[in-house]
Amino acid sequence: MTSKDTAAKTATRRKFLKVGAGAGAAAAAAVSMPNVSRAAPVTLKVQAAWGGGIFLENAKSYVDRVNKMAGNGLKIDLLSVDSVVKTSQMQDAVHRGVLDGAHYVPAYWYSKSKTASLFGTGPCFGWSAQELLGWIHYGGGKELFNELMSGLGLNLVSFFNSPMPAQPLGWFKEEIKDASQMKGLKYRTVGLAADVLLEMGMSVVQLPGGEIQPAMKSGLIDAAEFNNPTSDKDFGMQDVSKHYHLASYHQSQEAFEITFNKKKFDSLSKELQAILEYASEAENSNFYWNNTLRYADDLVELKEKHGVNVYRTPDSVMADQLKAWDVVVDRISSEDPFFAKVIDSQKAYAKKVMGYLLLNQPDYSLAYKHHFG
Repeated sequence: MTSKDTAAKTATRRKFLKVGAGAGAAAAAAVSMPNVSRAAPVTLKVQAAWGGGIFLENAKSYVDRVNKMAGNGLKIDLLSVDSVVKTSQMQDAVHRGVLDGAHYVPAYWYSKSKTASLFGTGPCFGWSAQELLGWIHYGGGKELFNELMSGLGLNLVSFFNSPMPAQPLGWFKEEIKDASQMKGLKYRTVGLAADVLLEMGMSVVQLPGGEIQPAMKSGLIDAAEFNNPTSDKDFGMQDVSKHYHLASYHQSQEAFEITFNKKKFDSLSKELQAILEYASEAENSNFYWNNTLRYADDLVELKEKHGVNVYRTPDSVMADQLKAWDVVVDRISSEDPFFAKVIDSQKAYAKKVMGYLLLNQPDYSLAYKHHFG
């Protein structure tokens, strides 16, 4: 080794020792420095339209997904029904920033725009809530909803999830065998379904879920629906009626709407915005898997434990519902061009998608009867 090589090696060693000493000093400084407190997570106050039961569980499931994914960046504080404002005031409260968000269904602000009902309780074009959500996400529905928000001057951004099975026709004092039996009955429902059943000759009352059973017990109403066997059982409908009719077109496709104050939403990072959106998509599947089993279990309990007579609504009644839908849709479309625009978009989507699905799907009832009778 030459003297030149020795000098180079010595210089390299000195450089290494210098870097190592610097790293050690930095590490020591890091250890000796006090912990720096992190910024508190953004907290969103979100009120649900539900005071308890399976729908509040569904709202909590969405919130849990958001909170777990967001970590220290975001936290949703879920409030139950009427915690800050009445259900009818929730949308305005979110718009004004009194609430950061709300978990409800579009039919609950139907009085502001009948078009709102088309995003949750509109006419059936042979599709289910699964296809309704497909239209919202991929068929132009989301863009039309945002156009509606803009037209109403609402400072909101919404996500839709949870494809609800068709809602039962509901609870009656006797078995309904023909549509003529429904004329004159005082009946509880919400949204555009109210217009449809009025067209069928019923007298319609729009009541919150918790008031349905007492109203039927007192005779204020003769018949009622809410949404599903689990909620109906929890409300105690089996104590005021033993005649329960499943299947109906009055609300055959519905989903939850989770809405946020747009200014608040826009202030969040893109990552947190994405969590709020994609947690909604994840909850979409969880809802269907969880709720359909719960509904089936509780329907069995209603029949076997509470002696409820369960019927399938006659086709003649559902045929009259479709005719009533035609009248209502044509009337509102003639008065509201935007309503007509949304209907046209839905029809185009349903015609194409259901044309494929109905042709492709086997008759599942045939297989069911083969195995279970």
